[in-house]
Amino acid sequence: MKPSAPPAPRTLVAGIGNVFLGDDGFGVETVRRLAARDLPDHTEVVDIGVRGMHLAYQLLDGYDTLVLVDATARGEAPGTLYVIEHDFGDGTPAPAAAMDGHRMTPDAVLALLAALCAGTGTQPPRRVLVVGCEPASVEEGVGLGAPVSDAVPRAVRLIEELLWNSEPSAAQTPPAQVST
Repeated sequence: MKPSAPPAPRTLVAGIGNVFLGDDGFGVETVRRLAARDLPDHTEVVDIGVRGMHLAYQLLDGYDTLVLVDATARGEAPGTLYVIEHDFGDGTPAPAAAMDGHRMTPDAVLALLAALCAGTGTQPPRRVLVVGCEPASVEEGVGLGAPVSDAVPRAVRLIEELLWNSEPSAAQTPPAQVST
């Protein structure tokens, strides 16, 4: 009997955000468009929306790479794209905070995941990237503003590059920002 080959690395691309808060819907719109594209095998694209707790539990199924897509305010011009690599540090779970399952930031999801992994003996994804977009407004209202809407196709291309290439050209720009 031949030994079985190790399973292929799995990647999860998760769109996060609230479509009723303007530019906060960036992640949801980006993964909606990305899901219609030809992507590498073993890549799953999901619209998590505001279900951060669901995402943390889904990650217990074992993924090598997680790409979170979200509106990310870092003080640049609206529509600026960022690629941020998350580090779980020493693996120690962050202190538990009050968690609202419908308002979990990527940091809160990853902290919950670290705690769940510690409690279950599972491993978090080896690599976690956040593809973020600087929002103009996250006030109540449906629809993305023009700068963020214009950034969606660029974000789709950037994520495709991250998925198809081991070292995307975006990673060669300053670590936390991709030029627009």
